[in-house]
Amino acid sequence: MTTNIIERLFNSFADLERAILSAKTSLAKKGNLPANVSARIQSYDSILAKQRALAVSLSEHMNQGNWDEVGRHVGLINGLSAMIRDDARGILSALSGHQEEAPKDTLLC
Repeated sequence: MTTNIIERLFNSFADLERAILSAKTSLAKKGNLPANVSARIQSYDSILAKQRALAVSLSEHMNQGNWDEVGRHVGLINGLSAMIRDDARGILSALSGHQEEAPKDTLLC
């Protein structure tokens, strides 16, 4: 069962990676993308790498039955996903003109 959960987690990371690539491609086609937005999108790659590393560690903790660490790692992975989701929403809102953009030097990692 542990293997199945970890496989699904890594599959979700692959889905997220494809979504990030798609966003980069779409925004590049849009042109005149502010540099800070491009940097923010690029930071998603490092967040995804951190999630993958945490997932490897999560698997080890699951195999050892170290449930406190399992819970902590799940929380960290979910928190990093929330960072990407919330920042992407902010970028989309700013680009569509619905709200002011977040501070220009805001990077997630």
